Amino acid sequence: MAITRTARRLRQEAGGGLSPTVIATLASIERHKVLTPGELARIEGVQRPTMTRAINRLAEANLIDRREDPEDRRSALISVSDEGHRYLAAHRSRKSAWLANLIEDMPQDDADTLARAAEILSHALETHKTGEFKLPEES
Repeated sequence: MAITRTARRLRQEAGGGLSPTVIATLASIERHKVLTPGELARIEGVQRPTMTRAINRLAEANLIDRREDPEDRRSALISVSDEGHRYLAAHRSRKSAWLANLIEDMPQDDADTLARAAEILSHALETHKTGEFKLPEES
């Protein structure tokens, strides 16, 4: 519950005028460099029409570049524009500043505990594959 609430507050503090879905889409494009809309929909786990709306929103904001896919002229190759890189950097900076202020106001023992918990969670996320989970068995 605390992670969900923290994520929500980080989104609120970052502002920026784009929905969390659109921002996540932009971050995925940045992480993967160049993608087709179909690849991006698969990565984000959404249907193609949903992805098309997000891509159109990013294009309207000049945050992505689209060019024809030379291997499939019916498709496009999408990458983050210079403006998109600046947007993500500012977005991340606002979130980091808010989180840093939150942690600075904590007792040092609590801040150290959070730092250790972040290491543990990061490791777990790196080693656990998406979709590989077990629901708790009913008693």
